[in-house]
Amino acid sequence: MSRFQALSPASRAIVLMIAAIFCFTAMDATAKALTPRVGLVPTLWARYAGQTLVVLVMVAHRMPGILKTRYPKLQAMRSAFLLVATGCFFVGIANIGLAQATAIMDVNPVLITLGAALFLKERLGPRRLFGIVAALIGAMIVIRPGGDVFSPYAIFPLVAAACYSGYALATRFVGRDEDVWTSLLYTGLFGSVVLSILLPGAWVRPDAQSLALMGTLILFGTLSQLLLIKALSQGEAGLIAPFAYAGLIFASIWGMIFFDEFPDLWTIIGALVIAGAGIYVWHRETRA
Repeated sequence: MSRFQALSPASRAIVLMIAAIFCFTAMDATAKALTPRVGLVPTLWARYAGQTLVVLVMVAHRMPGILKTRYPKLQAMRSAFLLVATGCFFVGIANIGLAQATAIMDVNPVLITLGAALFLKERLGPRRLFGIVAALIGAMIVIRPGGDVFSPYAIFPLVAAACYSGYALATRFVGRDEDVWTSLLYTGLFGSVVLSILLPGAWVRPDAQSLALMGTLILFGTLSQLLLIKALSQGEAGLIAPFAYAGLIFASIWGMIFFDEFPDLWTIIGALVIAGAGIYVWHRETRA
């Protein structure tokens, strides 16, 4: 038995979540580099169509059984949530710093915690309520509405966080009964169909560097979704959600290395408030 398999289900879920967040931030950095070269719709199309193609190749031997789902409407809804979340976030990172956008996006764990209590009947105690309020305050520190440095594009990661929370909760629900590959296939298939309809009017012929970026986007996009689905199928949404804050570290590193972006003091303070709130909730709840 491998060391990973020897871990408890909760520990495996945490490891899978951190790996998923690493891949998500790598995908985001790739999308930030690709979007100015080919545009938003082709970037999104490469992300979804590539994932769908990879998954179809990997599950071809299980067709058509892998297409069977007990929750067709819920699968469509979770896919729509993720498509809107991805689109909004890509718009955000194309116009503001990667670390800033990620910090705003990282209010989603507390939104997931709230949604898990409302819709999945998971616990919601005073500590989690405190975490929700504190994280939202942190988001306002990063966004600074009404301030001199406020950008309307900062709203897009916030909308993305809300939509992503809906996706994660729906994934958690269907993950109890559905095959991981079924959920992964439907996630990409819905976005591929919608974006393929929009693509002809937005297509820009990619050069060699853009093609390489598209390939990287496909790789990290597919890995991130698979790891996330596996994590949510093995652990409570409220337990693993705080580990999404590892993305603040990864995004800051990508931003500094590839885009010469250094988060300002208020972004760092807001990010620390958001991360601190989530980690506090996780620590207190797991001790309890």
